[in-house]
Amino acid sequence: MFTSKEIRTTFIDFFKERGHRFVPSAPVVPIGDETLLFINAGMNQFKDIFLGMSKPDYTRAANSQKCIRVSGKHNDLEEVGLDTYHHTFFEMLGNWSFDDYFKAEAIEWAWELLTKVYGINPDKLWATVFQGDQTDGSKPDHEAAKLWTKVTPIPKDRVLYCSRKDNFWEMGIAGPCGPCSEIHIDLGPDMCDMKHVAGHKCAVNCGCARYIELWNLVFIQYNRQANGTLEKLPARYVDTGAGLERIAAVLQNKHSNYDTDLFMPIIDAIADLTGHKYTSNLESKTDSAFRVIADHIRSLTFAITDGVTPSNEGRGYVMRRILRRAARFGRVLDAHEPFMYKLVGVLADTMGDAFAEIADRADFVATVIESEEAAFGRTLDRGLEIFTTAAEKAEKAGDKTIDGENAFQLYDTFGFPLDLTQLMARERGLKVDNDTFDELMDAQRARARAARKGASITASLAGVALPETDDSLKYQTDTCNTKVIGWIDSAGFKTEGSLQDQTESVALVLEKTCFYAESGGQVGDSGLIKSDKGEFVVETTEKIANCIVHQGKLASGTITAGDKATATLDRRRDLIKKNHTATHILQWALQEVLGDSVKQQGSLVCADYLRFDFTYPKALTPEQIEHTENRVREKIAENLPITCVVMPIDEAKKLGAMALFGEKYGSEVRVVGIGANSAAQITQAFSREFCGGTHLDNTGQIGGFAIIKEESISAGVRRITALTGAGLVDYLLERGKIVDNLTTLLKAPPEQITSRVEKLLADNKKLAKDLKSAAKKGGTDIISESAQLLNNAEKIGETAIITGALSQCPIDQARQAIDSLKKKAKSAAIVLGIPQGEDKVMLLAAMTDDLIKKGLKAGDLIKQIAPIVQGRGGGKPQMAQAGGKNPAKLPQALEKATELIKTQLT
Repeated sequence: MFTSKEIRTTFIDFFKERGHRFVPSAPVVPIGDETLLFINAGMNQFKDIFLGMSKPDYTRAANSQKCIRVSGKHNDLEEVGLDTYHHTFFEMLGNWSFDDYFKAEAIEWAWELLTKVYGINPDKLWATVFQGDQTDGSKPDHEAAKLWTKVTPIPKDRVLYCSRKDNFWEMGIAGPCGPCSEIHIDLGPDMCDMKHVAGHKCAVNCGCARYIELWNLVFIQYNRQANGTLEKLPARYVDTGAGLERIAAVLQNKHSNYDTDLFMPIIDAIADLTGHKYTSNLESKTDSAFRVIADHIRSLTFAITDGVTPSNEGRGYVMRRILRRAARFGRVLDAHEPFMYKLVGVLADTMGDAFAEIADRADFVATVIESEEAAFGRTLDRGLEIFTTAAEKAEKAGDKTIDGENAFQLYDTFGFPLDLTQLMARERGLKVDNDTFDELMDAQRARARAARKGASITASLAGVALPETDDSLKYQTDTCNTKVIGWIDSAGFKTEGSLQDQTESVALVLEKTCFYAESGGQVGDSGLIKSDKGEFVVETTEKIANCIVHQGKLASGTITAGDKATATLDRRRDLIKKNHTATHILQWALQEVLGDSVKQQGSLVCADYLRFDFTYPKALTPEQIEHTENRVREKIAENLPITCVVMPIDEAKKLGAMALFGEKYGSEVRVVGIGANSAAQITQAFSREFCGGTHLDNTGQIGGFAIIKEESISAGVRRITALTGAGLVDYLLERGKIVDNLTTLLKAPPEQITSRVEKLLADNKKLAKDLKSAAKKGGTDIISESAQLLNNAEKIGETAIITGALSQCPIDQARQAIDSLKKKAKSAAIVLGIPQGEDKVMLLAAMTDDLIKKGLKAGDLIKQIAPIVQGRGGGKPQMAQAGGKNPAKLPQALEKATELIKTQLT
């Protein structure tokens, strides 16, 4: 029996033996692709190649890609736990050909690996090919059908022609596409989960669990035009994907993916933590909870490892939804305290060999998950109570629909994502009023849409190959002579004609450039591109594949394709270099002061300031911040040289150079060493980091350093904002003005400001204490007044009807008086009126619990009497209040209150 580790290793080795380069999995967070929330297929990291925007230095590749499918058309979230094979996180084993081999080899090798290496019974395998589609004129893939019976022993009757839905792959509305051929396995009639459906007949692509897709072979040979027509691509590609979890279930002879060695260690740990037993039953709610939690902890761990932290926007909100969904299923297993974080180590033991990053960052991930669990746990039980009340109300109603207002309250107050409320509603045969919920959620929905919006300039470049730009001068000079190749606008890439519109934002493409494209946390350069006929202001610079694009607007004249031009950076580059070099020193200093557990989570290096995110479990103390600043300043004062060296990535790792986790590196990397005179002395550098950014020649050029803010941005992640150079000087000058103002206000020299402010604070504290004592005395008087009202109160049975006016007092004292009355009277309906100056009055109503059970509610009563004093208000059954503009009508309001109370009591 193959273990999952052996299945993965065997797959990769099989294709390496056939000339494929092993390409490590990309992070689940797409790099440079804002059109995707998460990597959801093995091909995502090769997208630029398929679009013709870049060329790899290899023609064959293989890997096992980490994938998350929780949004868009690829969204398996709602199916997880209900069947044996849907997951939010999965591994996609794949092999690729970039204009090398094509259908024959892909089919032959897939069959060989499955049947001869993995030993799957060939009589159980079926193949499908594209049947064609008359709507766009695409023809059946007879070529693949013939190859199946030619290069494999599969009989013709097990090669099926299927529709576009199952057997045609497209990247988008336009762009590269092609037919695909899927390999399915017949698991036997006992695996059918649709026997209860009238007329169901088991077959490939019928939707039941008997026939399962194992491997999809995509043959990318066409380019879809904007008008929907197909044209042949000049190059042909193979893109295949096989789910590791499904193959493991087959090779380990399991009926469910969840019974394989990929999930069972997690499920066993859940059983140990909760005391429940897993029985692999699809009809059991308990077992469904096991499956959901086991699946979701995988998505959470890999996403957080790769840089996503739970939040209320974009990817972070998706992870928060998944975590809270799992936490609710934890309640099914009677888990009322944080427990999922304890599963991170189990997953790291299971998959850490293949993905070392989850083992390296397991402690950090566990910290984040525990914090999120604890935060949601504080409101989960109360939210479940609110849901139960809303569900019972809906069950009594004819339409069996939970109010959108209730769903929004669960979201807004108790942190329940809408899909969690919908899930619980479905479990009770109910639905949710989504329309009302959406109306109440417009602001939040707008933020989510903004987070997912793909504003990338690549939107107009589908199928367009951009030229490679020589940007080696970015490390050498601030100005260079070059030639205009063309520009990108909303219509695409243009290499002919002239640019004349000064209102449209476009991106110039040059033959060579000294501009740095945004990358690795450093912002893109700005400046000026000038030809004999026009000037173009560059606002920022980006990189698309191997092409550098200079985004901005035409400032004057015209720019024509083919023009000779001069590209010049503005002075912001020097400021950016100061902040970037300081960021490297800051990371070193933090590790010196706080320890090696500090790991970079991200950064922003711009002209105005630097921002550095790092892992650390708690706020830094003032002493730690001071020590960190001092270590950075010491290195600045030493005026140390900075050396940049390009070397093989394995050699750089041996040197101990730090890499930013989540960044994608090639076979060679640039290492920035601070404290080394030359490449030969790079080992002597105190700071060594993988970095493609721009840096100073020596640390003394930084000119100064100060941390101006240290804060938390998520559980286990801190953020430092700091200033250098001119930015620091401006900051200190502003602070100096503040000190000057304080010396004038306090009539004290600068050195005495601190002691003078301390005295003012002490005096203020004493005054507040005195006021509080006086208020307590006043509160005693108010309680005495209210006690007199109780003595004079009319009674109906054991219930006292206490209504009357009190002297003017703060709201908290009036509430204390009501609490006192409740205790003394045991059963009471209370309405008090309190003047608030000459032209306002406040009404307070309260009911003891026994009266609430009889139907008396303070909130309802206050709404009825408030209009009498020209006011309005509301509240809960126990306590309510209102403000009014007509104190003269207070006696009538109190009289009406008494009347209403008597009516309800009798």
